[in-house]
Amino acid sequence: MKIDIEERVLHFKQPAGTSRGVYTERRSWFVEVHDGDRVGVGECAPLPDLSCDAMEPSIYNKVLRSFCDQVEQTGTIDYEAMRDYPSMLFGLETALASMADAQLFDTAFSRGEVGIPINGLVWMGTYDEMLQRMEQKLEQGFRCIKLKVGAIDFDRELDLVRRIRERFSYHDVELRLDANGGFSYDDALYKLELLSQYAIHSIEQPIKAKQWAYMAELCRDAPLPIALDEELIGVNDPDQKRQMLRIIKPAYIVLKPSLHGGMMGCREWIDIANEEGIGSWITSALESNVGLNAIARFCSAVYGDHITMPQGLGTGQLFTDNIPISLEIRDNMLWTSSNS
Repeated sequence: MKIDIEERVLHFKQPAGTSRGVYTERRSWFVEVHDGDRVGVGECAPLPDLSCDAMEPSIYNKVLRSFCDQVEQTGTIDYEAMRDYPSMLFGLETALASMADAQLFDTAFSRGEVGIPINGLVWMGTYDEMLQRMEQKLEQGFRCIKLKVGAIDFDRELDLVRRIRERFSYHDVELRLDANGGFSYDDALYKLELLSQYAIHSIEQPIKAKQWAYMAELCRDAPLPIALDEELIGVNDPDQKRQMLRIIKPAYIVLKPSLHGGMMGCREWIDIANEEGIGSWITSALESNVGLNAIARFCSAVYGDHITMPQGLGTGQLFTDNIPISLEIRDNMLWTSSNS
């Protein structure tokens, strides 16, 4: 077995803004596994200043190379050793799985028989930019809209939410918000109360992570459901996962394999969440189409052939120089062709 690594930088068509900052490019490492005539490819894509295994590129390459050398020698992944390196783990998991089976998972989605419902994502920007993007998503037929909030004036963000509800009831359009930790604890509950009048499905990470007591209070007192996202990053031990969910008691968790433990770690999160009566959905983390394709197929394997909750998998059109893979959005659903 031989594993090659290729580092690539992808470029966004338009700046991707969050409350943490703006992305204009995306660095990924692609691992290609060769074993005789069999080949498998996976993507390792840490997010700077967010992933628990984000590091300076030359160091990341060396650490990834060491894990690849170990897999070359043994033919298997040491999952316990890689728990704290989720983006690397996800790439190697994908590469080995795709080498064994090009479909990754034998599901109706992988065979091109069904699509996965997805949300339309509206990135942060100026008020006018966000309004235009929101209108575009609605015109494209999305019936679940996800708005990034927490960066511009809150009253303006509230106005965007109000505009959606003036046109569409909650029966017609599901509205999700993602604050990326952009609210302060002192005014978070007040802002959530104002937002709740517009029938919000949920809001992700209203305050910064690692404030378990404050987040638990918000989950208990807020008039709308709260989902954890960044809060899950770096919590890689199964016992700690269970402890955190029992303390905070969120309504949902939002899982990204590149951030939250690869496919192995996400399965753990989902199993524990199910035990605690907590819902979940899966999203991409700005990977190229290689990572997105693997995440979508993993999603179909985890949740089955009849997914009804919209997933966060609509990021395949973000880059000017993306890797072509047979994924497409039709009727606000993500589809794959049967020969991809």
